[in-house]
Order: sequence, then C-alpha cells, then structure tokens
Amino acid sequence: MYIYVITCFDKIPTMSVRIPEDLKNEIDDHPEINWSEVARQSFREKLTDLEFLEEFKSRSELTEEEALELGKKVNESLRERYEESS
Repeated sequence: MYIYVITCFDKIPTMSVRIPEDLKNEIDDHPEINWSEVARQSFREKLTDLEFLEEFKSRSELTEEEALELGKKVNESLRERYEESS
C-alpha cells in the first residue's frame, strides 16, 4: 500500500511511502487529518534530531565504545529509577 505525499505547489517534489495495510486502514479512518503535513512535520523533526546528533558527535571526545558504555549505564540507571517509582 502507498501513501502519497503530494503538495499543490509547482516545483516541489512528490514522495511515495510504503506503509502496511493496517496503518493505511487507520489513516483512512481519519480523513480530517492532513497526512501529507503530518509526514512533512515528521521528516523535519527527524532531520532536526539527526542534525543535533551529528553536531553533538562532532564535538564529543568519547570513542564510540565509551559512548556505548555510557549509554548502557544511563539506560540501566533510568530502568532502576523507573522500577523504584513503580
């Protein structure tokens, strides 16, 4: 199944995105939503996140291995905190 991201402006590219049938059915249940705009906003948000991560990475003095280890420690700490509060 395809969802087409189409704009009404000239010289703006069109993009097709494959989505699962069940997602398409749910989207079809909400015709009041401008799904093209939802997709555009999502793409922009993801690109903003990637730009932040690239900038952060370029300034980091950690090796990839050190960053992964730090990430594991943060995740473990958050898991423990979440379990204590539940």
